[in-house]
Amino acid sequence: MFTVFNEELARTAREIRDRQLSFAAGEWSDQQLTEYQLTELRATVAYVKKNSPFYARHLADVDPAQITSLDPEQLAAVPFTTKDDLRREFEAVLSLPLSKAWIFYETTGTTGRSTPCPRDNTDSLHNNTALTVYYDTVFRPYGDEQIIGVSGPTELHAFGDTFGDVCRNLGHAVAKMWPHSPMVGYDRALETLRVLPATGLFSTPGMALSLAKKAHAAGLDPRRDFGIDVIMCTGELASPSLLENIGEVWGAKVYNALYASQEASVMGASGADGGLYAAPLLNLYEVIDPDTGRAVEPGPDGVRTGELVVTSLYQGSKPLVRYRTGDLVRLTPVAAGRTLPAPTLEVLGRTRDALVIGGHRISGYDLEELLLTHPRGYLDYQVVIDAVDGQDELTLRLELPSDGADVRIDEALIGDAVAGRLGVPLRFEYGALGSVTTTGAMVSWKAARVEDRRLAVADDERAAALAVAGGRAQ
Repeated sequence: MFTVFNEELARTAREIRDRQLSFAAGEWSDQQLTEYQLTELRATVAYVKKNSPFYARHLADVDPAQITSLDPEQLAAVPFTTKDDLRREFEAVLSLPLSKAWIFYETTGTTGRSTPCPRDNTDSLHNNTALTVYYDTVFRPYGDEQIIGVSGPTELHAFGDTFGDVCRNLGHAVAKMWPHSPMVGYDRALETLRVLPATGLFSTPGMALSLAKKAHAAGLDPRRDFGIDVIMCTGELASPSLLENIGEVWGAKVYNALYASQEASVMGASGADGGLYAAPLLNLYEVIDPDTGRAVEPGPDGVRTGELVVTSLYQGSKPLVRYRTGDLVRLTPVAAGRTLPAPTLEVLGRTRDALVIGGHRISGYDLEELLLTHPRGYLDYQVVIDAVDGQDELTLRLELPSDGADVRIDEALIGDAVAGRLGVPLRFEYGALGSVTTTGAMVSWKAARVEDRRLAVADDERAAALAVAGGRAQ
């Protein structure tokens, strides 16, 4: 509604809307998209050099006019931006003063200095419009009478504002609830979801499971006593098997709704077919080898696997140039017959979260998928890694509903899959897991989900996760 009071912003909002709609409708050729990305890449480089003290120094030798293509060789002449740059430079990375933003967010700061992530109207218009167009394909089959619960990590996170605005754009009512807030808590959040009744929920995967656990503890059945049709999960690593289990627990369709960060904003969003789609009007995507920094060559199927690097293709408060996300991804080319004409992303976890088990390197995403492909009906999970007589061993801890209803676990089948992939034995434990598994969005998937007993000294992130868990309202 703010655009009503600013004719220029109203005009910009309509232009962004029409551009996103025409792209989603498949009306852009490859050449049009390349030309758009190249033009906006140059514009972003020129903009940050002029307005950001950090980038004025960092890109001093880069002439945007000399960027004549999106070829890896040309892009390699532009230096990366790293997380360390953001922590060290702090406000100097910004291209606008904080007073020009409409809202202020920040990174969590659980494992390092929090960095400012303000949004101006340009930022929000670009990102929320893309999400509105993508999510319309998801929500449309469920009709117009929808009430969506929004349950995010903190008030200084974009979670509530972003999804609230997008649902408003789509004509859906929103109830924001923060179960970890002492003024709300799980009981009140569950009561709100049940009484409204809510038809949808935005949350982290961990929160969706935590709400289900609390519902069972209160004598409620998430499938029977709630009316949730669709759950939009984000904020944490989420393999397809984990999402399918959440769907079975709640009797809902579950989507990997969003790939984003406070600092880089929207990098991927779901479509109706369950794909996590890139947003090529918002970002230029590169995939690099995390060790060498060189561009990854696509495989025979066109898929590229490596660390994701993004450049903002709009000019707002904090556009980033060749930002190393630290995330390992599989980027798959546009395919015919999909919901949206954009590449799809599989986010495999952070590059430093990869594990070596039994001498085999495996990403967090692939480990979760390996362990959780077959079990269904569980309410939480955790992985323990031990070294016994020089051999790695895994333990899969599962928390189950007290009545055991709808639980399906074939230990032999899961054990065979693990032995075939990693060559290590797998044990099972059942029982309550505590609150450390809820900290993934605040610290990391690995800190929340993996207890690696092979380490001589506990890592800092695991300690941070335990500290967050200890201070949360239960």
